[in-house]
Amino acid sequence: MIDHLDIHVQDLSRAKNFYTAVLASLGGHLIDESNSGLTYQTGKNADGYIWFEIGEPYPFHFAFQAKINSEVDEFYKKALENGGRDNGAPGYRIEAACHTGKE
Repeated sequence: MIDHLDIHVQDLSRAKNFYTAVLASLGGHLIDESNSGLTYQTGKNADGYIWFEIGEPYPFHFAFQAKINSEVDEFYKKALENGGRDNGAPGYRIEAACHTGKE
């Protein structure tokens, strides 16, 4: 899914609610929590991590990988149920394929 990311958030509780729900749909889960941060394992075999820390957010883009369409659908559903915004329904994006070479 992802090797590692470090993301600054202003509301750790909100980030925890959202990412606990959506990452579970792809096999990720919360493995550590403190007053200043959260650590999620992003795969079933300790193959990646995302850290959320209290701090000033900065803009960036990242994407998650899913193996089958039902994982995509579950992630999308959980994201919307937990405060995510809809920027377009799940589906293949030609512009995304250009970044990966999968056309």
